[in-house]
Amino acid sequence: MSSQNRPVGDEVATTPAKRPARITVSGRHVSLTPLLPEHATALFAHVGGAENGWLWDYMGDGPFLDLGTFRDSIAQKARSEDPFFFAIVDNSGTQDVVGYATLMRIDAANRAVEVGNIMFSPRLQRTPGATEVMYLLARMVFEDLGYRRYEWKCNALNAPSRRAAERLGFTFEGVFRKHMVVKGRNRDTAWFSMLDDEWPAIKAGFEAWLAPENFDKDGKQKRGLAEIRQS
Repeated sequence: MSSQNRPVGDEVATTPAKRPARITVSGRHVSLTPLLPEHATALFAHVGGAENGWLWDYMGDGPFLDLGTFRDSIAQKARSEDPFFFAIVDNSGTQDVVGYATLMRIDAANRAVEVGNIMFSPRLQRTPGATEVMYLLARMVFEDLGYRRYEWKCNALNAPSRRAAERLGFTFEGVFRKHMVVKGRNRDTAWFSMLDDEWPAIKAGFEAWLAPENFDKDGKQKRGLAEIRQS
């Protein structure tokens, strides 16, 4: 309380969080490694061309119809410090690059950071690896880098992204109306967050869902992530 007995919020440590580092983080299904220009060719095969144009509907750039333009974009992304891009590498035999994701709007002083620019190729979507990407990033944010707030934002019209946020354990906070203009169109933005004191329970849910025993011989989940977390 202040000297006049007005609420002013709890005291918190003022040590800033760390910024993302250019290291590789490996899981069972996928690894996250700093995005490099040489990832462009392999990645283009999964997300480039007219047939994959739909993947870019809610992205800030793209679609990319030719490899040269895509290479230029990946080279620029690889140099960026915020957003900080991670390539997603499939750990199965080919070690193929199947997507990317970023940590962005990095506010180390207030220990808040956002996950965004999530590009999952069709090969990665709806697989255990896709969920493992989000587990690895959240674990990095809270345990390695020391953030207290982890944000997810998406176009309010992007129903699959909103469902994904809630499935992963983020809490819906509201819609910022007329928040952005993207590709010449209005974007209302849905905001979600996950907090450091929520992470232990969310982490336990991730690890229980990702455990091999949660999948049958055909690779189908036995229990859903939200179901595990609620129990």
